[in-house]
Order: sequence, then structure tokens, then C-alpha cells
Amino acid sequence: MSKYTPTIRKHFPCFLLAPILMILEAAGEFILPYLNANIIDKGAAAGDVAYILKNGGLMAAVAVFMLLCGVGGGYFAVKASSYLGADIREKTFSRVQQFSFAQIDRFSTGSLITRITNDVTQIQNFTQVLLRGCFRSPVMLLGALGMSFLLSPKLAGVICVVIPLLAFSIFFLIRTASPRYTVMQQQLDRLNNQINETIINERVIKSFVREEHEKKRFEGVNEDLTEKSIRALRIMIFLQPVSALAVNMTTLAVVWIAGREIMAGSMTVGTLTAFITYLTQILTALNFLAGIFLQGTRAAASDRRISEVLEEEPDICSPAPADLKEPEGAEIRFEHVSFRYDPSRKDQVLKDVSLNIREGEFVSIVGSTGSGKTTLVSLIPRLYDTTGGRVLVGGTDVRDCSLTGLREKVAVVLQKNTLFSGTIEENLRWGNEDADMQEIVRACRIAHADEFISRFPEGYQTQLEQGGQNLSGGQRQRLCIARALVGTPKILILDDSTSAVDMATDAAIRKAFRRELDGVTKIIIAQRISTVMDADQIIVMNDGRVEDQGTHEELLERCVTYQEIYYSQKEKEEEAS
Repeated sequence: MSKYTPTIRKHFPCFLLAPILMILEAAGEFILPYLNANIIDKGAAAGDVAYILKNGGLMAAVAVFMLLCGVGGGYFAVKASSYLGADIREKTFSRVQQFSFAQIDRFSTGSLITRITNDVTQIQNFTQVLLRGCFRSPVMLLGALGMSFLLSPKLAGVICVVIPLLAFSIFFLIRTASPRYTVMQQQLDRLNNQINETIINERVIKSFVREEHEKKRFEGVNEDLTEKSIRALRIMIFLQPVSALAVNMTTLAVVWIAGREIMAGSMTVGTLTAFITYLTQILTALNFLAGIFLQGTRAAASDRRISEVLEEEPDICSPAPADLKEPEGAEIRFEHVSFRYDPSRKDQVLKDVSLNIREGEFVSIVGSTGSGKTTLVSLIPRLYDTTGGRVLVGGTDVRDCSLTGLREKVAVVLQKNTLFSGTIEENLRWGNEDADMQEIVRACRIAHADEFISRFPEGYQTQLEQGGQNLSGGQRQRLCIARALVGTPKILILDDSTSAVDMATDAAIRKAFRRELDGVTKIIIAQRISTVMDADQIIVMNDGRVEDQGTHEELLERCVTYQEIYYSQKEKEEEAS
């Protein structure tokens, strides 16, 4: 609850006015039947038109007052709940932005989307209902109960018997529904994961003609959600019939007792009419409170899921300001580094890796799939933290550096070339939003992206579709490289980021790196031997270890793994020619 306190304080007038206005509206609910009873018993029975008009006018005034209070209370309840929902979404999204890759993987993308959208909406809707009914319903319940005792203590006794029975039934329904709502939200996570995965990989699905397969997968997950939803929501189905049964049985008992009282002359018809109205108000208030509790049960499940995100401490963060250290230079050193993605498992992705990369050096990393190449370079900007050993940049342990400062110094172009909808210029400014056009054009020239950008009619203002899907794979790669260069990094890491460009363009980019990026430490992960041959140092990874390192000539002479990669590619090139 403490996480909601700042929002409540910030928008306190809305949170205060909503229930006050709803209480005032409820007060009118038990005044109207009393006035109506007087009109019947004193005005209509005696033929007193003036009395009828007087009390009728008073009833109209009360009704208008109730209307204004009801509208005002609803308005402020909507505002308060909307503010609360917006703040929770913002806090949850901000916390997710602080998560490491490992934490995002642990929650899953679909689950995080569900929590930020559907779970927050459940809390927002419950807050609105709570503000409108948490005070209004008790006031209506107690007021109508008090007025019923005032009219007829004997008939009021019937209500006192029904209320505990109805309350027990409602409690049983709520207790049964609570765990089912949690399961339903978890199933919604699965559905969102399925949708997210399918949409992202739509091109692969179409390429392999797997649309029907994906439809069947979705149908399965969707049917599971439907079944879990019905199982949870059918509890609410019982609420209305149970309440209706209570109302009808109580009304029957009241009419039977009151009928005998009227025949005996000890009760008037107006009193019976007012009493039945109060009875309806009492049971309606109970029914509304039950609805609040049921919706609160679902909101509580969503609240727990939101709390899991907000209470999850980022496992990769900057040290305290007093302990911050700044790297001096761009030398990189790995000292007995080991790493595993899942701490609970014993198998390691990296095993006792030690190596040194000098400042300004051009280094290439090669190795088979799964040898640990991407994992190794991901430790430099602290996308992950080492399990053992340490990584130093400029002689400083990366865990002692500011995350912002470190990642501004280290630019990484990942295997997956991610671009955003917007113009080419807007995408490039992700590297440095304050860069001028001269810096942007220079970065594009180094990455050899300027040649295709200049062919677009709108140049740097060309609109990109989501993910840059209106560009070729090679064009996306070159834009991502240019984006990294706009930030003028001290360390540049390319993770197989020229695989989609032709060999001539690949060679031209590397030549531009040597010419334009003197002093920048350059690390390239590549599969093509032609890409790594001219590197100052080539690191060969095998099964999470550094098998060997040296120049192309040295490795070709002594490293078996490198020889296998080289000769297999040379053989394919000869066959192709």
C-alpha cells in the first residue's frame, strides 16, 4: 500500500472529494422513501394536495442534489483512479528499464507487458469502484437499516437474520475466487508471450509456411485462458442469484408479516412501501460491497504481481557515488572470468577466461556457435555481471564504474539489428541526441551508410517502419553501426554486425575504422575469416575458453580450431567459384 501513498498525497483532493460526494448522494437514498411514505400516509390518505406538493418538491430537490453529488463523485473517482493507474504504470515501466537482461528473461516479456497493462488496469478499476462505493454503500446500509428500525423494529429483525447469512455466502465466494484470479493472470502472461513471439517472428513463420501451426498453438493457449477465466469469473455468476434469492425471500417474509400488521391496523401502507424500499437498499448495498470485495480479490492478485516487479532490485547497478571510479583509457582486461546465465546451474558459459586487449587495438573474436563470444563481450558494458573473476576497462573494475558513464564509453552493436519507427536521423541520435549533423554524416560515412541514405528522396528524414523493416538487412546493420559511432565511443564492439553486407563493403568499413577511429579499441565478432584476417589480434573461443590468440598467420600455423574454420570457408569459396 505504501507504493500508492505518493500518488494519493499528490492528488489528495480527488481521493477525498470522491467518497464525500458519494456519501452525500447515499444520504439522499434513505431520505426519499421516508418522504414518499409521508405523502402516501398523510397527504394522499387525507387528500391534502398542499402537503403532497410540498413534500414532492422536497423530494425533487433531494433527487437533483443526489444527481449532482453522484456525477461529481464519479468524476473525481475516475480522475483519482486514472492518476493512480498512470503513476503505477510509470513506476513499473521505470523499474523494468533498470532490470538486467537476466531479470527481463526471468519475468518474460509477455508477463511484463501484462503487468504494466492489464494488472495496472485491474488496480485502476478497483480504485474507481472503491472510491465510489466503499463509503457510499456502508452509509446506505447503516442509514437504511436505521430507518427500517425507526419504521418497524419487528420487520427490521427479519433483515438482521438475513444479513449474516448473505455475508457468510459472500465471504465464501470471495475466498474461492482469490486463487483463481491469480491463475487467470498467469495464463494471460502465457497468451501475451505467445502473441509477442508470433508477431516478432512473423516473417520466419511465413517463410516456413507455419501459419496453421501457429494458429493451433495460439488456439491452445487461448482456450486455456478461456477455461481459467470462466473458472474464476463463474464465482461472480453466483453472486447475483444469491443476492436476488436473499432479496426475494426477505421481501416475502416482510410482506407476510406486514400484511398481518396492516390488516390489524397497526401499520400503514406507506410504512410498508418505505420499508420495502429500505430493504432493497440494504441488500443492494450488501451486493455492491460484495462486488467491491470480489473485484478487490482480482486487484489484489494484480497488486502482488506489480509488487514483484517494483520490489525486484536491479542486480546490475552503479555503485554508491562515494565509491565511483572512472576508467582511465580504453584498455580491456579479463582476469580469470567465469560466467553462468543461471546461478542455480553448475555448467558455465565462460570458464577462467584471461586476456588483455590494448587501447586502440583492432581485435577479432572467432569460434563455433555457443563458444561464448557474445557472452564475453557482453560483460564489458555490464549487460551481465561476471560469476567469478573481474573485467577491467582502463584499469578499473567495471563494477566500480557508473553504468551511464561506462555505457557511454562502450558502444555495442548487437547481433539483432534493432531500429525504431521514426526518421533515420532520429534513430541515429540514439547514439548522441546532442550530435550535430556533421557528426551524424561522419558516422554514416565511416559505416558506409551514407551511400544508400543519399539515394532516398528524403535523405536523413526518411521514415523507417517499426524495426526498420523497409530497409535491407545490410542497410539496417550499417545504420546500427553508424548509430554506435555517433556516440564517439572509446570502445566499439560489433557482434557479427557486418554479416549481411557484401565482402567489399565489409572490407571498406574495416578500412574506415582503421583510418577514422584511431585510438578507439575495436572488437569484432565475426564468422567470416576475411573479416578477421587483418586484425591486430584474433581470439579463438572454444567451449567457453580462450583456446588461442594471435595474428592470422600465427593461428593458421598452430591453432587447430582456427585452421578448421579457415580451410572450411576456403573450400566453400573455391566450390562457389
